[in-house]
Amino acid sequence: MNPVRFFGCLCTVATALAMPAGALEMDVRAKFFGVGAALPEHSLQRELEGTPAYDYTADLRLMFNQSVDRLSLTAHYNAILNGGDSFAFVTSPGATLDQSSTDDRFRLMDLTWELSSGDRHQLVHRFDRLALQYRGATWGVTVGREAVSWGSGLVFQPMDLFSPFAPTTVDRDFKAGDDLLIVDKLFDDGSDLQFLGVARRDLDGNATADVSSAALKWRKFIGASEMELFGGRHYRDQVYGGALRIPIGGALLRTDLVATRLEEDDDWIVSGILNLDYSFDLAGRSSYAFVEYYHNGFGVSELPPNPVLLPEALTVRLLRGEVFNLMRDYVALGGTLQWHPLWTQALTLISNLNDGSSILQTTLSYVPSDHATLEAGVTVPIGRAGEEFAGVPVAGDALTTGGALQGYLRWVYYF
Repeated sequence: MNPVRFFGCLCTVATALAMPAGALEMDVRAKFFGVGAALPEHSLQRELEGTPAYDYTADLRLMFNQSVDRLSLTAHYNAILNGGDSFAFVTSPGATLDQSSTDDRFRLMDLTWELSSGDRHQLVHRFDRLALQYRGATWGVTVGREAVSWGSGLVFQPMDLFSPFAPTTVDRDFKAGDDLLIVDKLFDDGSDLQFLGVARRDLDGNATADVSSAALKWRKFIGASEMELFGGRHYRDQVYGGALRIPIGGALLRTDLVATRLEEDDDWIVSGILNLDYSFDLAGRSSYAFVEYYHNGFGVSELPPNPVLLPEALTVRLLRGEVFNLMRDYVALGGTLQWHPLWTQALTLISNLNDGSSILQTTLSYVPSDHATLEAGVTVPIGRAGEEFAGVPVAGDALTTGGALQGYLRWVYYF
């Protein structure tokens, strides 16, 4: 831990909290997330460690917001304990249930400090948000560590290049923050323009343009519909794209399209989603349903016998946490049903259209008050060894990673 750096961050927060004539807000969230996994016979982890595997995350988040006139400062302090049987194991892409950020190695600001670690656990504390924001009548500026989301994906997020959620992530309360600059401009016709710059560090710890992002996004309403266009540079590649959101009766149709021009070979890669969702009453119960198609332009049509044989452009994005699936075409179906005002069930089926494997996830949520949530769920892989959702090949079909039957319990409480 660097005490000077930590003290400097605390002074920044303390100074903001001491600012006069402002509205100070403070919230506290505690979370526990436990996962049990029955590993398949062909699992590499089972071969080395046995089955079942149990893992957990405990998380305490202190959230401060201080506003003075047009200025506001947001600071989220996070203490995170991760551990269990799979702690040191690399799981299958797309199988992530919890995406708590515990490493700032490639962020511009290193605001994470390790308190304790071992073969089966890690305890860190960090600032996940530390941003200053100015809001004028038609201008807005945000600088610091903050979360940003682009795109309209419900399960898959091809337009969200900045710390997106994996398709099976359960805990989506807080997206990981990035070190960024955002400038927003609102026009008289209701359209707006946003500049986004995200700074990062390379493997040597240097902050360079080759590992950073800068883009412009323009949004405009056309009647009841909404259109977005964007273009920019992401790492060393050029990215362009757009989104449409069109109401159809009581449903909403959305589409995102992203074209990436690779710097190394000048190839163009196109990814995108098309989804439709609808809220309705079913036998007097509040219900919701959706369908989404996803094309992953970086994906492969057939899995190689070893992950090291995957295309470099795909591997890089898997490691950066931008892409979570290995193949090209997917469809997701799902929805929620409110059994009781306090009980809601969510169900999602994700199918790989290339190899025929699927993953089924269902969660039952109990919300006894505005302060507490208790969730229990299961994730069921469907397919054969060597197929993406049933076990990605490590040494052919004989040894794979992922493809576990999982049960999980998540408890959240806001003080």
